[in-house]
Amino acid sequence: MAQYYEAVGRRKESTARVRLMDGSGTFTVNDKEAPVYFPRIGDLQDILRAFNAVGQDPNKFDITVKVNGGGVTGQTEAVRLGLSRALVLLNGDWTSPLRKQGLLTRNPRVKERKKPGLKKARKAPTYTKR
Repeated sequence: MAQYYEAVGRRKESTARVRLMDGSGTFTVNDKEAPVYFPRIGDLQDILRAFNAVGQDPNKFDITVKVNGGGVTGQTEAVRLGLSRALVLLNGDWTSPLRKQGLLTRNPRVKERKKPGLKKARKAPTYTKR
Protein backbone atom coordinates (compact mmCIF):
# COMPACT_ATOMS: atom_id res chain seq x y z
CA MET A 1 0.00 0.00 0.00
CA ALA A 2 1.35 3.40 -0.99
CA GLN A 3 1.97 6.14 1.59
CA TYR A 4 -0.88 8.63 1.62
CA TYR A 5 -1.81 11.80 3.49
CA GLU A 6 -5.39 12.10 4.72
CA ALA A 7 -7.16 15.26 5.86
CA VAL A 8 -10.71 16.37 6.55
CA GLY A 9 -12.35 19.53 5.23
CA ARG A 10 -15.74 20.87 6.28
CA ARG A 11 -18.09 23.62 5.10
CA LYS A 12 -21.71 24.15 6.19
CA GLU A 13 -23.19 20.62 6.26
CA SER A 14 -20.52 19.07 3.98
CA THR A 15 -17.63 16.88 5.11
CA ALA A 16 -14.83 15.74 2.80
CA ARG A 17 -12.17 13.10 3.53
CA VAL A 18 -9.27 13.70 1.15
CA ARG A 19 -6.43 11.24 0.50
CA LEU A 20 -3.38 12.51 -1.34
CA MET A 21 -0.60 10.23 -2.65
CA ASP A 22 2.09 10.20 -5.30
CA GLY A 23 0.75 8.90 -8.56
CA SER A 24 -0.34 9.57 -12.11
CA GLY A 25 -2.91 12.34 -11.65
CA THR A 26 -6.18 10.48 -11.05
CA PHE A 27 -8.74 12.55 -9.15
CA THR A 28 -11.79 10.63 -7.96
CA VAL A 29 -14.67 11.96 -5.85
CA ASN A 30 -17.09 9.37 -4.41
CA ASP A 31 -15.81 6.78 -6.93
CA LYS A 32 -16.48 9.11 -9.91
CA GLU A 33 -14.05 11.16 -11.95
CA ALA A 34 -13.77 14.69 -10.51
CA PRO A 35 -15.01 16.51 -13.68
CA VAL A 36 -18.08 14.24 -13.65
CA TYR A 37 -18.81 14.87 -9.96
CA PHE A 38 -18.14 18.64 -10.16
CA PRO A 39 -19.42 19.57 -13.66
CA ARG A 40 -20.06 23.24 -12.79
CA ILE A 41 -17.62 25.60 -14.53
CA GLY A 42 -14.90 26.83 -12.18
CA ASP A 43 -15.50 24.37 -9.32
CA LEU A 44 -12.62 22.06 -10.25
CA GLN A 45 -10.24 25.00 -10.79
CA ASP A 46 -11.29 26.35 -7.37
CA ILE A 47 -10.48 23.01 -5.73
CA LEU A 48 -7.08 22.77 -7.46
CA ARG A 49 -6.09 26.36 -6.45
CA ALA A 50 -4.10 24.81 -3.60
CA PHE A 51 -1.67 23.24 -6.10
CA ASN A 52 -1.18 26.59 -7.85
CA ALA A 53 -0.46 28.28 -4.50
CA VAL A 54 2.40 25.85 -3.74
CA GLY A 55 3.63 25.63 -7.34
CA GLN A 56 2.95 21.93 -7.79
CA ASP A 57 1.46 20.02 -10.70
CA PRO A 58 -1.74 18.17 -9.66
CA ASN A 59 -0.95 15.49 -12.25
CA LYS A 60 1.88 14.18 -10.02
CA PHE A 61 -0.62 13.12 -7.34
CA ASP A 62 -3.52 10.71 -7.01
CA ILE A 63 -6.40 12.28 -5.09
CA THR A 64 -9.27 10.28 -3.63
CA VAL A 65 -12.16 12.06 -1.94
CA LYS A 66 -15.20 10.87 0.00
CA VAL A 67 -17.61 13.78 0.45
CA ASN A 68 -21.12 13.80 1.85
CA GLY A 69 -23.78 16.22 3.04
CA GLY A 70 -24.62 19.73 1.93
CA GLY A 71 -24.87 21.13 -1.56
CA VAL A 72 -22.54 21.67 -4.48
CA THR A 73 -20.79 24.82 -3.18
CA GLY A 74 -20.39 23.43 0.34
CA GLN A 75 -18.90 20.21 -0.99
CA THR A 76 -16.56 22.10 -3.33
CA GLU A 77 -15.20 24.23 -0.48
CA ALA A 78 -14.96 21.23 1.88
CA VAL A 79 -12.84 19.34 -0.69
CA ARG A 80 -10.65 22.43 -1.23
CA LEU A 81 -9.97 22.75 2.51
CA GLY A 82 -9.27 19.02 2.88
CA LEU A 83 -6.86 19.08 -0.07
CA SER A 84 -5.02 22.10 1.34
CA ARG A 85 -4.67 20.40 4.73
CA ALA A 86 -3.38 17.22 3.07
CA LEU A 87 -0.75 19.25 1.18
CA VAL A 88 0.45 20.72 4.49
CA LEU A 89 0.83 17.19 5.90
CA LEU A 90 2.87 16.30 2.80
CA ASN A 91 5.16 19.33 3.20
CA GLY A 92 4.97 21.71 6.18
CA ASP A 93 6.80 24.46 4.25
CA TRP A 94 3.65 24.98 2.15
CA THR A 95 1.65 26.29 5.15
CA SER A 96 2.58 29.93 4.55
CA PRO A 97 1.61 30.21 0.84
CA LEU A 98 -1.63 28.30 1.44
CA ARG A 99 -2.52 30.51 4.41
CA LYS A 100 -1.80 33.66 2.35
CA GLN A 101 -4.33 32.47 -0.25
CA GLY A 102 -6.86 31.77 2.54
CA LEU A 103 -6.98 28.07 1.75
CA LEU A 104 -6.32 26.79 5.30
CA THR A 105 -9.02 28.83 7.04
CA ARG A 106 -12.27 27.00 7.69
CA ASN A 107 -15.31 29.07 6.77
CA PRO A 108 -17.35 29.09 10.02
CA ARG A 109 -20.66 30.26 8.50
CA VAL A 110 -23.49 27.76 8.92
CA LYS A 111 -27.26 27.96 8.55
CA GLU A 112 -28.87 29.90 11.38
CA ARG A 113 -31.55 28.07 13.39
CA LYS A 114 -35.22 28.88 13.07
CA LYS A 115 -36.67 30.76 16.05
CA PRO A 116 -40.16 30.27 17.51
CA GLY A 117 -42.72 32.84 16.34
CA LEU A 118 -40.81 33.48 13.13
CA LYS A 119 -41.26 31.91 9.70
CA LYS A 120 -37.53 31.33 9.14
CA ALA A 121 -34.40 32.24 11.12
CA ARG A 122 -35.13 35.98 10.84
CA LYS A 123 -38.21 36.41 8.66
CA ALA A 124 -41.14 37.55 10.80
CA PRO A 125 -44.80 37.25 9.90
CA THR A 126 -46.24 40.33 8.22
CA TYR A 127 -47.14 43.02 10.75
CA THR A 128 -50.72 44.26 10.51
CA LYS A 129 -51.82 47.22 12.61
CA ARG A 130 -55.58 46.48 12.26
